[in-house]
Amino acid sequence: MLLKEISKEALTRPLSRSEVLGMLLRLTVFGAVTYFGFKWMVDAIDPTRRQKIEAKKRAEKLMKQIGVEGIKLSEYELTIATHLVDPGALKVTWQDIAGLDEVITELQETVILPFQKRHLFHGSKLFQPPKGCGKTLIAKATVRVAGCHFINLQPSTLTDKWYGESQKLTAAVFSLAAKIEPCIVFIDEIDSFLRNRSCSDHEATAMMKAQFMSLWDGLSTDTDCQVIVMGATNRPQDVDPAIMRRMPSTFHVSLPRQRQRQEILKLILSGECYSFQLSSDVELKEIAEKTEGYSGSDLRELCREAALHRLRDFVRKEQMQCIGRQRQADDCKESSTDEGLRTITQTDLRLALERMRESKAGTVTRILQDTPVD
Repeated sequence: MLLKEISKEALTRPLSRSEVLGMLLRLTVFGAVTYFGFKWMVDAIDPTRRQKIEAKKRAEKLMKQIGVEGIKLSEYELTIATHLVDPGALKVTWQDIAGLDEVITELQETVILPFQKRHLFHGSKLFQPPKGCGKTLIAKATVRVAGCHFINLQPSTLTDKWYGESQKLTAAVFSLAAKIEPCIVFIDEIDSFLRNRSCSDHEATAMMKAQFMSLWDGLSTDTDCQVIVMGATNRPQDVDPAIMRRMPSTFHVSLPRQRQRQEILKLILSGECYSFQLSSDVELKEIAEKTEGYSGSDLRELCREAALHRLRDFVRKEQMQCIGRQRQADDCKESSTDEGLRTITQTDLRLALERMRESKAGTVTRILQDTPVD
C-alpha cells in the first residue's frame, strides 16, 4: 500500500530541472546511437554509397561546366558522367603537335568538318548512326513483316548482384513472351551469353544458363505457344552445343558477292538520289567489282568517305574565295551557308575506295609487325 502511494506521488509530481536535462540527454544519446548505427548498417550493405554520392556531386558540377543542365541521369549514367572533360579547360591545340601534319589534316576533314558543317548534310543518311549489321537488320525486318512482338534481350539485363535474381529475370523473359505471344526473343551476340559451359563458370552464370534452357524446353512442349528465340553471332563455334540443338534452323550470312554489293551500294546511296546529291555518271557496277571482300559496313563507310571528299573540296574552295577577296573569317562563315555541296561523282567513289584500301593495307601491316615470331 505504501509503495503504491509513493509511485503514485512520483508520477503526479512535476519533474525537476535535473531530471528533465537527464531525460533529454538520454534521448539525445539514444537518437545519435540509432542514427549512426543505421548509417553504419547502410554503409555495410552498400560500401560504395559514399563514392556514389561524391560521384553524383562531381558529375553535376561537370555537367554544369559544359553547359548541359536539366537532364535527369540514372545512377550508372552519373558514374560515367564523372569522366566528362570540359573542352574549354584543355590547353592543347594543333600547334602543340609536331610531325603529324597528315594525321591532323585527316582528323580535321573526317571528324571535325562533319560536326562544323552538319547543316550541309541535311537529309543525307550517310552521316546518320548505323542501324546495325545485316544479322540484326534481318531480325528486325522479320518481326516487322510477321507482325510479332519483339523482345531485344541484352545479357546485362539478366545479371543482378543479388543471389537468385538472375534466375527470376530469366523466367520473366519467357513468361512475358508467353503472355504477349506471338513474340520473338532476339539475343544479339548470343555467344557472349550462352557460350560453352565449363567447370570454371561462375555458379550464378551456370544456374542462369540452366534456367534459360529449361524454360526454353518448356516452350517446345507447349504446342500452342507462339514464341520464337532468335540469336545472332559472329562466333557460332563458341555457342554451347545444347543451345545449338535448340536452334534447328541456322542461317549463314556471308560476305556479299558482286551483285549483292551493287544492291547494297544502291540502297545506301538511294537517299542521295532522292535529294539530288548523286551525280548521274555514277556507275555502281564498277565499284562493286572492285570491292571484293567488303562487308555492308565497309560499303557504307566507303560511301561516307565519298561524301566527305566533296566536303573537302567545298572547304578548299571556300578558303580560296576568302583569301582572294580578303574577307574576314566571319564573312567566310556566313558565305558557307549560301552555297550547297556538289553532287557525289564517280571520282569521289574511286578516291574513297583507294583511301580505304590504304587503310586496310596499313592495318594488316601493323598486325603482322605486332605478331611475335617463334
